[in-house]
Amino acid sequence: MGSTSVHALVATVSDDAPTTRLDESTFLGLGPHVDGTGRLGTAKTGELVIVLSGYARRGRELGARSIVVLGTEPLRRALDAARVVRAVEREAGLAMHVLTQREEALLSLVGVGCGRRASGEIALADVGGGSTEVARVAPDRPAVLAGLALGTARLSSLLVSHDPPARVEVQAMLAAARAGVAELPPGRPREVVAVGGTADNLLRVMPGGTGDRMLTRDGLRAALRSLIAEPSDLIAARHLIRPIRARLLPAGAVILLALLDHWRIDALRVSASGIREGAILAAHHAGSGWRDRLPELAAGWRD
Repeated sequence: MGSTSVHALVATVSDDAPTTRLDESTFLGLGPHVDGTGRLGTAKTGELVIVLSGYARRGRELGARSIVVLGTEPLRRALDAARVVRAVEREAGLAMHVLTQREEALLSLVGVGCGRRASGEIALADVGGGSTEVARVAPDRPAVLAGLALGTARLSSLLVSHDPPARVEVQAMLAAARAGVAELPPGRPREVVAVGGTADNLLRVMPGGTGDRMLTRDGLRAALRSLIAEPSDLIAARHLIRPIRARLLPAGAVILLALLDHWRIDALRVSASGIREGAILAAHHAGSGWRDRLPELAAGWRD
């Protein structure tokens, strides 16, 4: 459950690689709702229960033997999070894990690495609607993890009032993003990997396409120029992106540019796997005790 959408993945695991059976998402806007009221509230919780119940039913129909339900940034902030967790358990019969930012980053590491040990220092970034999780992993060292109060919906709601964003609004977002990533420890990783819907959708609007799934600094700047040249509904129709996602993509491009600047690197790779694949692998390898073993799992278990 993210700030913008609720995502579902059903997969089988073979040779430490999940094979997708179902991959869907539903827009619920949990993060902006919490921003406005401080709570999810009864109505929004009811919508969430319906979506989760439907996903669980689809998963069981496809043969799922275990179901892991993860709450992220909006659940961490909601004043009524405990009530939401009880409602999901009572009405949908599902146990919900509200992740810390550290756990979220570790699960993404598991998903990207698929159990492989890192051969060099790698930085991982997951740009969400309400926050950005960052992890750096290297051989024989514990992962360095950080969570930033820097997300696409959060930046957009604070600093953007036009569609498309005005140049002065883009500059304000870039300044805020740079200030946010300055909190990260210094370093220059060998590789930067991005996970999640923000990076994946930016690939779609990159001029000339990105068959190699790489987002370069120049490519991100070109995508940003394209995103602020016309309204988000036109961007959404042209690139087959949800309108709400299209409106948030300029902020996503700005955050990734700020991260590249911070690490003094010219490009990042967009991984097709992330937190959901990580949760499936963690549950597969560690069963119900997967949360206690996350640091060990994130370090990898195969060469």
